[in-house]
Amino acid sequence: MAEKPTSGGLDTPLELRSRMLPSFSSDPDAFGRFAERFARYMGTANFLFYMTIFVVVWIALNVIGLFGFQWDPYPFILLNLFFSTQASYAAPLILLAQNRQDDRDRVTIEQDRARDERNLADTEYLTREVAALRIALREVATRDYVRAELRSLLSDLLEAQEESGPNGSGSSGNGETAKDKRNKQRNPPTQQIPKVHAGPSKAEHAAPDLSAVGTSPARHSSPPAQPES
Repeated sequence: MAEKPTSGGLDTPLELRSRMLPSFSSDPDAFGRFAERFARYMGTANFLFYMTIFVVVWIALNVIGLFGFQWDPYPFILLNLFFSTQASYAAPLILLAQNRQDDRDRVTIEQDRARDERNLADTEYLTREVAALRIALREVATRDYVRAELRSLLSDLLEAQEESGPNGSGSSGNGETAKDKRNKQRNPPTQQIPKVHAGPSKAEHAAPDLSAVGTSPARHSSPPAQPES
């Protein structure tokens, strides 16, 4: 008894089968470009203007019946069929154009995201480098710092030279140093007003002793001194 052939597994390739319909190979990019041009043209005012003229002429010729020829009498079934066919083809073409535009937008967004990530990485790298330079320059003397130090040293030398004097002595004859003199010249002492004490007035000197009026001089005179034995 012959065994029935079993179907092959995943490791067994399928046999080629003849197709009833012929294969149609087309360039998807070329057809996509055609769909984009068609969709772009349908969205213009020229398409609407030409389509309006076509419909008016179609209806006028079929209503008037020029030379007794009416190929699409009222209710204009052929014209409606034409519009239906146009709409059935226009919708897929517009969708194809939109899909291609979406694909381009997606690729553009991905490229922008990658560019932003690179810019962010470069910015972070530069920030780290600037921070490292700042840390390294903390102990480096700047020009202003060196100038300030030189000025302070020069002022100290001038003060020491003035204090030493021409003879090398640290003070002048009256015991004051040159630094003290310079401080006195910069801050001169204010002149103090002498205090005036009020003395007895002339009326007090001229007024007589009223207690002595009407009394005998014996009461106010001191007793005579007795001789010493």
